[in-house]
Amino acid sequence: MVALDMAVVNVALPAIRTSLGFDPVDLSWVVHMYALTFGGFLLLGGRAGDLYGRRRLFLAGLVAFGLSSLLGGLAQAPWQLIAARALQGVAAAAVAPAALAMLTTTFTEGPARVRALGVWSAVNAAGGALGVLAGGLLTEYAGWRWVMLINVPIVLGALALGVAGLPADAPRSQERLDVLGAAFATAGTGLLVLGVVRTDQHGWGSATTLGTLAVAALLLAAFVLVERRTKAPLVRLGLFRSRWVSGANVFVFLAAAGQFAAFYFVSLYMQQVLGMSAAATGAAFLPFSLGVIVGTIAATRLGATRSPRASLIPGALLAAVGMAWFSRISPDGGFLTDVLGPSAVTSVGLGLCLAPVAAAATTGVAPGEAGTASGVLNSARQLGGAIGLASLATVAAHGTGLNDGYANALVVAAGLYVVAAIVAATVLPRTAHVPAEPAADRVPAETS
Repeated sequence: MVALDMAVVNVALPAIRTSLGFDPVDLSWVVHMYALTFGGFLLLGGRAGDLYGRRRLFLAGLVAFGLSSLLGGLAQAPWQLIAARALQGVAAAAVAPAALAMLTTTFTEGPARVRALGVWSAVNAAGGALGVLAGGLLTEYAGWRWVMLINVPIVLGALALGVAGLPADAPRSQERLDVLGAAFATAGTGLLVLGVVRTDQHGWGSATTLGTLAVAALLLAAFVLVERRTKAPLVRLGLFRSRWVSGANVFVFLAAAGQFAAFYFVSLYMQQVLGMSAAATGAAFLPFSLGVIVGTIAATRLGATRSPRASLIPGALLAAVGMAWFSRISPDGGFLTDVLGPSAVTSVGLGLCLAPVAAAATTGVAPGEAGTASGVLNSARQLGGAIGLASLATVAAHGTGLNDGYANALVVAAGLYVVAAIVAATVLPRTAHVPAEPAADRVPAETS
């Protein structure tokens, strides 16, 4: 549900504009506001789960997501829909890290956790890939409001399963939330996402973009200073001394930058160059979802006996090959010749990466920091996707034509996956270490 809502409204935007009377300049906020609040509040959501209980935060986030979706589906004015999307993003920032943290603390490191993360990754990828299809079908056959309302029955089902099946939280921690650090992190990350996603209207060199990014950099620098001095930081900076944590987050940043851009440009290619309808374009992503599942199954089997890097390196390289193949798109091409083949290769590569990178990012992390590590991973993914898409959109805009612009952007996306493979090969340790509760700002020693 969280992944699906990143893309589900894209196809419905024309219908939303007509129904609610959106100004064309403001319409993009329906998409951007969710990404803005989701990315901005992830670190806070992750740490809050560690302190106050992941089950509590997960269930509360689900309730908030359902209510905000209901409000969005009933919106009668543009500001009401944008406000609902903002609340959805905040709720998603509570649900996503809590869910991943519960998996990593419920299943011990090794085959059991890899299998659990494999299921989580497959569902996450399927939600993202099916978002376009769901948006097209719901808009065409049920009306755009169901793009939002469809979340309500999903929330009710998840709540019922969560109340019945999730283990109770431990007693609440006596440690206080780092309010100042949370404020700097949320504001800094939010402004960073805002500055990047608005480059579609304000160029990279504009005063608006540069000013927004400069303020974001100052706020994030202040966040680092606060975290170094406080006794109970929002994110313990020593966490990044772990090569597993730092390497996995750099990897997922690069991979998300390539993946988000590929989804965007391939979707535009099918609609604007090949002339496919929105529903047909969404259906064209179904083989992609199947490929992700195949890759995830393979990664799960590898993870039973091998380190996460054994899947991450070939997975990133395979995704790079698929992206390079995508860059061969032709104005005279077709779905079977220009989309299906590279979709199969790219999706299997992504499937090989999704669960192992989550396993890598939480390897050796103490149970009390599982939510924080999950929030950091999700933040890296969101930032990578936003910055990658905006940057590659600039690359595409400088192409000699529509098709050439998309092809150039996909070449760069392939390069990002090559760099990700190099990071996995050189930064991630060859073997894991036994997790232990850190003392102060220390992490356990690693075997490299």
